[in-house]
Amino acid sequence: MRVALGTDEHTALVDHLHRCLSQLGHDVLVVADGDSWPEVGRSVGEAVASGRADRGVVCCWTGTGVSIAANKVPGVRAALCTDAETARGARRWNDANVVALGLRLTSPEVASEMLTAFFSTEVDEGEADTLGRLPR
Repeated sequence: MRVALGTDEHTALVDHLHRCLSQLGHDVLVVADGDSWPEVGRSVGEAVASGRADRGVVCCWTGTGVSIAANKVPGVRAALCTDAETARGARRWNDANVVALGLRLTSPEVASEMLTAFFSTEVDEGEADTLGRLPR
């Protein structure tokens, strides 16, 4: 799977995310590195919405700004996640195609767990149909 990665601040966690995604077998496309958080969210969102990437990962200090910015791109469903269960649920029940995380409080271990959950979970079509599918 091709994954767009973007961050407003390059940290050791970002390097870890890149390695983890590669180890999970994904092709990582860095679309923003050190840009402002609105630009990061937009860049990753556009990469996913256009089909240049299948899914995306966005990062900023809290994760909130990049998730808001990514969600402004039509077709993007970005979820701010803090643990693996939230990431798993975002995929399963919300068909999220971008995961947002905060650089401040996310440990490498939790980040790995979140990425593994997010990229290995399929959408529960029955649940999504029950709740009403959001437009892509």
